[in-house]
Amino acid sequence: MGAGHDHAHVNLDAEAPEGLRKRLWIIFSITATIVVAQAIGSIITGSLALFTDTVHAVVDASGLLLALIAASLMHKPASSTHTWGFRRIEVIAALAQATLLTVVGTYAAVEGVRRLFEPPEIQGVELLVFGVLGLIANLIGIIVLSSNRSANFNMRAAFLEVLNDALGSLGVIIAAIMIATTGFYQADAIASLFIAALIVPRAVKLLRETVRVLMEFSPDGLNLDDVHEHLLGIDHVIDVHDLHASTVATGLPILSAHLVVDDGCFTDLHAIEILQAAKQCVAEHFPVSVVHSTFQLETPAIAASERCDELHD
Repeated sequence: MGAGHDHAHVNLDAEAPEGLRKRLWIIFSITATIVVAQAIGSIITGSLALFTDTVHAVVDASGLLLALIAASLMHKPASSTHTWGFRRIEVIAALAQATLLTVVGTYAAVEGVRRLFEPPEIQGVELLVFGVLGLIANLIGIIVLSSNRSANFNMRAAFLEVLNDALGSLGVIIAAIMIATTGFYQADAIASLFIAALIVPRAVKLLRETVRVLMEFSPDGLNLDDVHEHLLGIDHVIDVHDLHASTVATGLPILSAHLVVDDGCFTDLHAIEILQAAKQCVAEHFPVSVVHSTFQLETPAIAASERCDELHD
């Protein structure tokens, strides 16, 4: 007997998905413009910092394009072949962004160290102009995304990318001022290392979070040992096994468990009470979606048969 295994999704404001897509389109347009401007600037100035920031902007633009695709697909309704719809597409898109950012950050770090010892001549004034343009564009992006930055993986990734781009542009500006006023060309390499230091840690963090979801690890903040103990404390429950928890997408952690009860519970109506108690227990004590939590009640004989089948698999 199972409970809570329907397909009603978490309620969302009907205008919210369209609003998120609109913001992503605005940021994508701004970022694409930055890419073109900074690419020209990196060629003119020969700056590694500006080139790194340009490649970062390219990654951001591609990541935002992925986020736009994900924002459109993840709200498609579920079907008999796609039982969760495309909710997990946002996680895959965030994983792609994080992977690209890791590659860019690693390259910037390696090339930056090399240029510390072999600094090329950099056009300081021109570098300052492109740095300021990039900072202004990124500040606009921060304003646009700030109110929705926690909506899901992609919006958070997009906001962090724009925020770190702004810091990167600030690094470019400082390097440009130092080069123009003192002729200290190593400032460009130092700025590129600064940008790499901004990119890599957040990319690794995002990689870790998305891999946890794709590997179906238990959601953060959920201790399955505690869940097991709580469920085992429900009246008439004599064992709990096949306890699993994972995250489908942002805001959708799910849980499933087999509850072993006495044979008589299926004839004296205790089974219904146990299901209700299990759902109430999860709702009160743990951060999971009760709507999508599944509890299977079974007799000791059925549980023993399942264990026997597992041994033979």
